[in-house]
Amino acid sequence: MKEERYAQRIRQALNHGLKDIPPAASRRLEAARHLALNRQKQEVAVLALGTVGQQGGKVWREIPHARQILAIVALLLGMWISFYWHSIQYVSEIEEVDSALLADDLPPEAFLDEDFFSWLTDDSSDD
Repeated sequence: MKEERYAQRIRQALNHGLKDIPPAASRRLEAARHLALNRQKQEVAVLALGTVGQQGGKVWREIPHARQILAIVALLLGMWISFYWHSIQYVSEIEEVDSALLADDLPPEAFLDEDFFSWLTDDSSDD
C-alpha cells in the first residue's frame, strides 16, 4: 500500500514536469524510448535462442533455481556412482566365496544337504 502511494506521487511529479519539456526534447525522448523498447525485444529473442557457446552463461542465470537443479543432479549422480561401486564390491565378494567353494575338497552338493548343515551347527563334541 505504501509503495503504491509512493509510485503514484512519483508519477504525478513526472507528469507535472512533462509540461515544461520543449517539443524537440519530447520527440528525442520518445524516439529514445522506442529504440530502447526495440532493443529490449531483440535481446529477449537472442536470449531465448542462446546456445552454450554464445549465451550459455546468461541462460543459466535466467533459469530459476539453477543451483538447486545442479545440486540435485550432482546428488543423483553421486548416489548412482555409490550404488555402482557397492554392487562391484558385492560381486567381487561373491566371486571370492565361489572360488573358495570350488577350490575346496568338499563337493558343492554337500552344502545343499540338510544333514551337513545340522552337522556344522551341532555344538556337541564327541571327543
